Amino acid sequence: MGRKRKGRDISGWLIVDKPAGLTSTAVVNKVRWALDANKAGHAGTLDPEATGVLAIALGEATKTVPYITDALKAYRFTIRLGQATNTDDAEGEVIATSDIRPDDAGIKEALHAFVGDVMQVPPRFSAVKIDGERAYKLARDDEAFEIAARPLWVEELLMVERVDDDHVTLDMTCGKGGYVRSIARDLGEVLGCLAHVVTLRRIWSGPFDATDGLTLEQIDALARTPELDTHILPLETGLAELPELRCTPEGAARLRNGNPGMVLHAADVDYGDEAWASLDGKAVAVGIYKAGELHPTRVFNRD
Repeated sequence: MGRKRKGRDISGWLIVDKPAGLTSTAVVNKVRWALDANKAGHAGTLDPEATGVLAIALGEATKTVPYITDALKAYRFTIRLGQATNTDDAEGEVIATSDIRPDDAGIKEALHAFVGDVMQVPPRFSAVKIDGERAYKLARDDEAFEIAARPLWVEELLMVERVDDDHVTLDMTCGKGGYVRSIARDLGEVLGCLAHVVTLRRIWSGPFDATDGLTLEQIDALARTPELDTHILPLETGLAELPELRCTPEGAARLRNGNPGMVLHAADVDYGDEAWASLDGKAVAVGIYKAGELHPTRVFNRD
């Protein structure tokens, strides 16, 4: 039997405005320490040099992480025209250059091909698994390998600013699994000028906004104090994309034991829909609605 992780049993979300230079895992570890939390995880990895909203789930909120990773996210990023790198960002080695510089109209026109349902090949330096190995490890070892294209929904891709001849800032809203570095790489190829990402910031992710995030400096200053707890958002925030169904105390008791529980029907919920059940405003379970009952798939165990 594994040892139980030490720390407080706290559940909810802490939103961090991640700085450049740290991995997402390092930020999770900092938050876990600062809150003395026994369990924490993040909803959606950011590259080490990327900044912006990193939603940290605590305790039972980790069960709602899939609903944040599946939600739409928005990024603002600047690309460098005229250069391709082996990592598709500024951290890598320049592997090709071009003197071509498309005009603003050409860039805006090219963006249309990247909106809607698209197929995207992740960067070679990414965490995608190839025959059980991470792609970035194979790339570092100069192994020959191919990464299959994956579907991606891009809600919007807009040109924000032409910073100078070599740099363009874009905004993208997309679904799960989008690689901004791949967008930059592929856009550069379509334009015939090559490109890579220089800066990347996640503006929002599902219900969470970077402007509401704490900096690591603020977290350090408030670490192990009751004031830091006041910044924890309710577990239920992670369920914002799902409809809510209220349940009776009897229904809640059944749901907590993993059994179907009676819920009050809501007009926006149909048979077979995924929803969450609440008692006195607190989430009891997530499940599938069937004829007046919720059949639980995730149960929240809170005192």
